[in-house]
Order: sequence, then structure tokens, then C-alpha cells
Amino acid sequence: MSIEQKNEDTALGLIKTLRQSMTRKQLADALAVQTLTVERWETGKVECKPGYIPALKELYYGTTHENGTDFSVIDLFAGIGGIRRGFAQVGGHAVYASEWNKYSVCTYRTNYGFADEVDGDITQVDTDDIPDCDVVLAGFPCQPFSLAGVSKKRSLGRDTGFRDKTQGTLFFDVARIIAAKRPAAFLLENVKNLQSHDHGRTFQVILDTLQNELGYEVHYKVIDAQHFVPQHRERIYIVGFRSPTNFSWDDLRYPEHAPKLRDILHKTDGTEPVLPWDQGKYFDHESNTVREKYTLTPRLWQYLQDYKAKHEAMGHGFGFGLVNPDMVSRTLSARYHKDGSEILIDQGEGKRPRRLTPRECARLMGYPDDLRIPVSDTQAYRQFGNSVCVPVIAEVARLMKPYIISIKDEKKSDANKRTVTAARIEKTKKQAIANAES
Repeated sequence: MSIEQKNEDTALGLIKTLRQSMTRKQLADALAVQTLTVERWETGKVECKPGYIPALKELYYGTTHENGTDFSVIDLFAGIGGIRRGFAQVGGHAVYASEWNKYSVCTYRTNYGFADEVDGDITQVDTDDIPDCDVVLAGFPCQPFSLAGVSKKRSLGRDTGFRDKTQGTLFFDVARIIAAKRPAAFLLENVKNLQSHDHGRTFQVILDTLQNELGYEVHYKVIDAQHFVPQHRERIYIVGFRSPTNFSWDDLRYPEHAPKLRDILHKTDGTEPVLPWDQGKYFDHESNTVREKYTLTPRLWQYLQDYKAKHEAMGHGFGFGLVNPDMVSRTLSARYHKDGSEILIDQGEGKRPRRLTPRECARLMGYPDDLRIPVSDTQAYRQFGNSVCVPVIAEVARLMKPYIISIKDEKKSDANKRTVTAARIEKTKKQAIANAES
């Protein structure tokens, strides 16, 4: 019996399910009750009245609903669901998800609900427990390959790339699942530096695995998100098809409007939309101002200015990125919560700059305002810094869709061939690690 069948009709069952990735306070806030009330429901001291069931069901099924029936996807390393969201815009619907970070799962669950399972550590998941699908989506961890991630790991004496056995080899789990499911297509996303990591050897292993071991037609391209959102963000997109196609990146369409930061910043002229789910955390509608907590403290602002001056004197380019509404920002990173230095909003002469709010970060990554942000600012900044740019994904999905539809009903390879391919992938993984360590 599914979670849905067991819990959807009882208030206590719904509460127990929701509490898997919501704190008591989060659940209480969502239901407009006291935290103590939720505790009493859970401990059985007070019965949750049936009148709360509709609100609990709304939380259970999530706020983002996918109505597409054109093709199915599985969402690996799902984060907060950005890749899935982009494919849903062209008719896809998710049948499976995997994400290990509990805070990301909280955001994912809040928006997509609890009706479907979300697995944790994908390395421990048997492919037989993953449903068949038409498309595999995976934004596998980029830290082992990114310039910033590699620099930090090396400074700490840690391994990078395939030598990083915690994150660096997770690509092979994606390959393992593609081998087992033989989807019509896949989309993989990572940092631009993946191409040049380890003098190109890492990327060549990835291509060889996808093309030669799995037998997919592969296309890849680095796309800068600044065509779609006001942020310079270069990422590599790797597309694969089970059968030959006429797919071409030349068919990529960019928006006519050149986005600027004013498109995503809170509006202080009285036109900022009221979002009840934000509960006024980021913007004060009475005064039409961003909450004061996002303005840098005098001490932090002085530190950042001194740091920039120091490195300018040394001939380095390190320093903060001060921007105004008519500009495009630097890349939003997962470290944004530390000091916000890469994107600081100029608030005028004589005023200290401020960070973006989490809602502005969501907009900067192309998420609509109906996205719920149930986590702390620190976790929200990490999640958006690690996210994909949704409009870019949606455009890539648009390019892929005709070929997904034409291929998905073709006869797949037999099970024996899949088993052999999976064994070869494991061998390739071990060889890649050995080569990286030599």
C-alpha cells in the first residue's frame, strides 16, 4: 500500500508524513496554529480536528502540479526541482526523484508534495526500484569539477574530480541508471569547467561512457544564462538520445528582451506583489522597502572594501560585485549566505549596499513567485546558488521534446545487454579513478 493510500484520509497520518521533512514550527506556520498544538496532535494529547484535513492535503500534494502527459522523467540529484520544473513546462511529468540534502528535500517536498517517494543516497538505490522513464535528468554535483570547488578542495588537501570518491564518481551512478532504464533521452548539467578539468580527461571519460558504453547520440553546449535572466552563469548541458536525430543547438532561441536586475529586484514603488507564503520575511509592504536585515552591517561593508583594496594593490581581481538595477550580476554561488559579496545591490550614495533576498535569488534563477521557500535564509541561498536556471532548462527541453516523443516508443534494448553495459560502467568507473590517482 502506498503512502498516499495509508495517509491521505487521516489527519494524524498526514501530519506524520509531512513531519518527515517539515519541522513542527514550519507545519504550525503553514496551518496558522501554535507549535504546541502540532506537538499535542503528534503525541495524542489532543485530536486533530477533521477540519484541518483539506489544508493538510494541500501540503501533502504540494503547491506545484505537473499536468503534462507527453513524456515521463526521473529527477536525479534533484536539488529543489529546477530541472524537473523546466521539463514540466513542455509537457513532462516526474515519476521519481532522488536528493540527499534534507533542507533541499524540505523545499522540494513543500513544492512537489509527499505523494511520491524521494530517495536519498542514489548510490544505494537498486535500479529495479526506479520506475521506467522516457528521460533521465541529472544535475550531478559540480563541486569536484568547478573552479571554486577545485581550488577550495586543493587548499584543504582534498581530492577533486574522479579522485573525489564522495561526489566525483556520482556521474557513474547516472550512467548506471541510464544503462538500466534505456530512456529515450537524457539531460545532464554541470559547470563549464567540466570540459577542461584534468586537462580534458574527465570530460572525455564522460563522453566515452555515454557514447561508446551506452550507445547514445550526444550533444553538448555551454550556455550563459544571462540571455534568460540577469545573471552571468555559464553551465554545460549534455544531451543524449537513444537513436539518431537531427538535434541541433542552432535551433536554440533566446528571449528578445535583454534581462536586467530591475526585472527581479523587489519593487519599492508600491507594485511589489504580496506573496502570503513569504509572510513578509523579505519585504515590508507598509514602507515599500526591503527588510533592513539584508543591508550589510557597517563592519562587514568596511571589511569587504578593505579586502578589495588590498587585492587591487596586489594586482588581483578579487573583491565584491556592486551592481545597480540596469546591470547583469555575477554568478550566484552557494556561498552567497556568507557575505553576499559577489552580488551587492547599490542602495545609493552614502548608503551601504544590501544582499539579494532569497525571493530575489529565486527570481534570478528563473523561479516563479509561487515557489515556496520553507527554509532559513542560509539554506535558501545555498539552494539557489546550487540550482539550475529554469528558463535555460525549459528552452533545452523544448529543443529535445520532438526527439523524445519520436524515440520513446521504440523497442528498447534487451535486459541482457543492459546488464553487460552496467558491468562495463562499473569497470570504467574503477579505471577512471585509477587513472586520476596515477
